[in-house]
Amino acid sequence: MNIKEIRAVQIEAPRTAKSGEARRDPWTKEAEVANPMSRYPRYKRYRPSWMPKKWGSVWVQVIAEDGSYGLGQTTFGRPVAAIVDDHFAEILQGESVLAIEKCWDMMFRMSKPYGSSGLASCAMSAVDLALWDLNGKLQGQPVYELLGGPTQAKIFTYATGNDTDWQLELGFKAVKLACPYGPADGVGGIDANEGLIEKTRELVGDQVEIMLDCYMAFDVEYTIRLAQRIRPYKLKWIEEFLIPEDIDGHRAVREAVNWVSLASGEHMYSPFPYMRIIKDGSLDILQPDINWVGGLTPTRKIAQMAEAAGLQVYLHGGANNVFGQHFTYSSTVSPWIECFVGSSPGIPLEEAFPPWQAVPEDGYLVPKEAPGFGIDVPESAITPFDYSVS
Repeated sequence: MNIKEIRAVQIEAPRTAKSGEARRDPWTKEAEVANPMSRYPRYKRYRPSWMPKKWGSVWVQVIAEDGSYGLGQTTFGRPVAAIVDDHFAEILQGESVLAIEKCWDMMFRMSKPYGSSGLASCAMSAVDLALWDLNGKLQGQPVYELLGGPTQAKIFTYATGNDTDWQLELGFKAVKLACPYGPADGVGGIDANEGLIEKTRELVGDQVEIMLDCYMAFDVEYTIRLAQRIRPYKLKWIEEFLIPEDIDGHRAVREAVNWVSLASGEHMYSPFPYMRIIKDGSLDILQPDINWVGGLTPTRKIAQMAEAAGLQVYLHGGANNVFGQHFTYSSTVSPWIECFVGSSPGIPLEEAFPPWQAVPEDGYLVPKEAPGFGIDVPESAITPFDYSVS
């Protein structure tokens, strides 16, 4: 069976009924988070101040000749939707719906004139995920079964965010902090970062793992200094401390820091940057984002390379979407999955997830068994992407 149509779409997802009351504002409302733009005072305080204001979520629908379809998702709005509608859709029409590897390779190669990373990689992700969803539906199997079946009874899930008390109440047994300060804040920023980590260790005790997310905010010198300062608190890993292009910088940090695991990868695209990082031995944990790296197809390749190198793969935000859940459930190198918690304390996690998606319970997660990725929406809720308002 062949592909009849590919199109960028929007989905009016059903909402989970409200059942909780907020106790306070979430940490995301006011917290400063170190980021690549922190060196510019106008944009330092709040990360959304420099992010695109009109680029929201993008869905892709791949329709087969018999009318069945699959759905995939990514972000970054209009430019990504345009790549799908104006380029990928026309070229892939008529290809076999089973030829997922071929379709990914075609997208990767046809995007070369304008670059296969970044926005193009996000577009590839949505198309690739939609093809996997379609194949699961056609075969009447969850995608994790197509990948070989579960490798674990349930997935250990850690929480990301700075409402640590609430995360503990929800049952999470590992927490990742968003680092507030970077090089622009000098020694005082290092002191404040250490204070946050010290306070968190006191709160969670010795049996809960702590990680630190640095969101591409640091340079080599600052990373090494901070790592030395926080060594007594026994963090599990330090994450995304440099911009992804600084391959040599990652190696320099690795040579200087050997007492804590190093992790990164959510802003790397395709398997190729990971191959270089693995070759250099710069990281212990690889963190592709399945919605950005190009989809499930390259994520599998990254996992295979990681396994051969003795590394682990913890998807960026993997528990926050069905795509990451299915991959992790079937992966032998992904014992953990990340759940970003940005909603107010007191609001159940279910209210932040669509009803077709499994939700972590007491720090563990089991994906649902529906065919494909289990994205259950009526056809009436799927409409062409609206370029005028996104």
